[in-house]
Amino acid sequence: MILQVPGGPELIVLLLLAVFLLGIPLLLIIGVYEYLDRKRGYERRIAALERRVDELEDE
Repeated sequence: MILQVPGGPELIVLLLLAVFLLGIPLLLIIGVYEYLDRKRGYERRIAALERRVDELEDE
């Protein structure tokens, strides 16, 4: 027995629209942020390694 929900197809359409209109842009924003943060992380790591090399050269 299948239960008939009034407005069920409309709710599914609204859910799909919400996923496409909110979910995809949100994933893109998070992806760009993570990419830029990873790039900054490499720069910080390289700077720390350069400081460490300078310390070792001074010894």
